[in-house]
Amino acid sequence: MISRVYISHSREDEDLALQLSRALWRVGLESYVSLCRLAPAVSLGERVSFGVRNSECLVALLTREGCRSPTVCQEIGLARGLDLLLIPLLEDGAEAPFLIEHLRPLSFSRERYIDAIGLLIKTIRDLSRLEWLKVTCPNCAEEMTQYLSPQEEVDAALEKGSSLETVCSYCQNKIRLDPRNFEPVPR
Repeated sequence: MISRVYISHSREDEDLALQLSRALWRVGLESYVSLCRLAPAVSLGERVSFGVRNSECLVALLTREGCRSPTVCQEIGLARGLDLLLIPLLEDGAEAPFLIEHLRPLSFSRERYIDAIGLLIKTIRDLSRLEWLKVTCPNCAEEMTQYLSPQEEVDAALEKGSSLETVCSYCQNKIRLDPRNFEPVPR
């Protein structure tokens, strides 16, 4: 069962890591990202070690910059040593570090990063049980928890190029969700 994910990324890719972290949060997964800002009394090495050791999966965000990051490579090495599930997200034109070059990465371009997030969520869903969806209503700003749509509905919406629909349990307005990352879409 996967409930906690460590997102390994370079400092240059923090915006992509935060976008991924928010998408994982929406489907009920806790993620360790941007550990540099947390717990300043604890060294960065200890924070990284804590985050990796307390996760069931490491997602390596491998952009052209991330592949060359010593920190990313060390985090991958730590995860390999702990025998964690590793899922590489590999930007087009980037090369995976040698420790994980044998793995099948989820490839992405910057323009289609959201598609890679959707594929990652589907992959984790195939390996684990994700049941809940957290939605913040764009109308009333209330946060609610609902059942996650079955994967068949998500796949059908993706195939049609449409959104998923739900209703806010507070203001009763309809909410359209992007089927890739479950983020509310503007009307």
